[in-house]
Amino acid sequence: MILLHLALLLSATFGVFAATSWIVPGAIWTDTSGDKIDAHGGGIVKQGDTFYWIGQSASNSETPYLYSSTDMLNWKNLGKQSSIQYLWRPKIAKPDGSFWIYGQVNRNIQALVSTQMVGGYTTHGAAVTVPPKNYTYSDTGMFQDTDGSWYILTSADHNTVQINKINSDGSIGAKASQLSTESDIDSTAACKLTNFPAGGAYEAPGILKVDDVYFLIVSGKTGWRSNTNKMFYSASITGSWTGPFDIAPEAEKTYDSQNTFEFTIRGSKQTTYMYMGDSWDSKGGPSSNYIWLPMVVNTSAKTVSLDYHAMWKVDVNTGVISYPTTKKRYEAEDAILTGRAAVSSCNDCISKRAVHIRKGIQPSSLTVNLGKKLTTHQIVESSSQVTFKNVTGTGSPQWISIHYTVNNPEGLSYP
Repeated sequence: MILLHLALLLSATFGVFAATSWIVPGAIWTDTSGDKIDAHGGGIVKQGDTFYWIGQSASNSETPYLYSSTDMLNWKNLGKQSSIQYLWRPKIAKPDGSFWIYGQVNRNIQALVSTQMVGGYTTHGAAVTVPPKNYTYSDTGMFQDTDGSWYILTSADHNTVQINKINSDGSIGAKASQLSTESDIDSTAACKLTNFPAGGAYEAPGILKVDDVYFLIVSGKTGWRSNTNKMFYSASITGSWTGPFDIAPEAEKTYDSQNTFEFTIRGSKQTTYMYMGDSWDSKGGPSSNYIWLPMVVNTSAKTVSLDYHAMWKVDVNTGVISYPTTKKRYEAEDAILTGRAAVSSCNDCISKRAVHIRKGIQPSSLTVNLGKKLTTHQIVESSSQVTFKNVTGTGSPQWISIHYTVNNPEGLSYP
């Protein structure tokens, strides 16, 4: 059974291939050349007034690609930074005078190094396991502390999320702390966990530090399917860590995303914390998208929560977040429904109603009388339509955001 809560939001306008005006979580995001941005599992570093976004290119055998921006909205493709393939979840660090990219190759840590931010990266030695127990691992995270120290975060195959300091020569140093099952914690881990689930199956680690509190963000292990990402907190990078706590409502499954990086913008008016997540397709492929959202952090209550908005942006100079002011909402239950689509009650929906479609995985169509026909995916078994009429447009290209939730998404086959 599928419960479809569908709504259209018409918002601020901009032309095709024109400058991007808003961050739209989950939408196709194009670079300054009009091509889809392909930088998954990555992270951002800032140098001068420029932000650099590194990630794996799903269209190019997971080769590390780099993008640059001065406003966090419009990103220029700087191309692949190495010919190495299948370097998963690459992150940039600068533990010495050089620039380093760390990523996972064959479940080991592979380091690349260059004397410049853009280009010239070469492999630095062979891929290595995670010390001190020589763990192999899957996901890579990166964090720079306020004292300048760099730490690499890994999610080991032994269900251990571990934090290691990066030495000044770029090598992987001593373990600082870890999350693990109680039976696997050793005396050097300095890590006592509260409410830790059996098995400790976490991955996709990232760290956010606010004031003197460290917040470790992780996801569960559910393949390419999204889950409710969690937070642990500590007064020290060495632990102990307390958690887990949800960073978004459980039913939202982190707004269909998996954590990859946390980024801080220290503006002239306020400091803004950003969550960077990947919204994966069923194979982690090129049709995957991005979920970037502001984070609300309360160091007194020790809470972190994602502040979901269909469209938003942050002024990188002031740190101030803004949202579109011209928008109108059209509810699916007020539209014209055909086929298996019908209205039912929905306690979690704004209008307390939703469009209910019984089952199936074949495509259906959504028609909006702005002269466009948009195709949704995996919604109905037979032909069904949700048709919005009397939609007020501007006569110019503008964003149409489609919002829906799905009951039992694991029962579907995503593209």
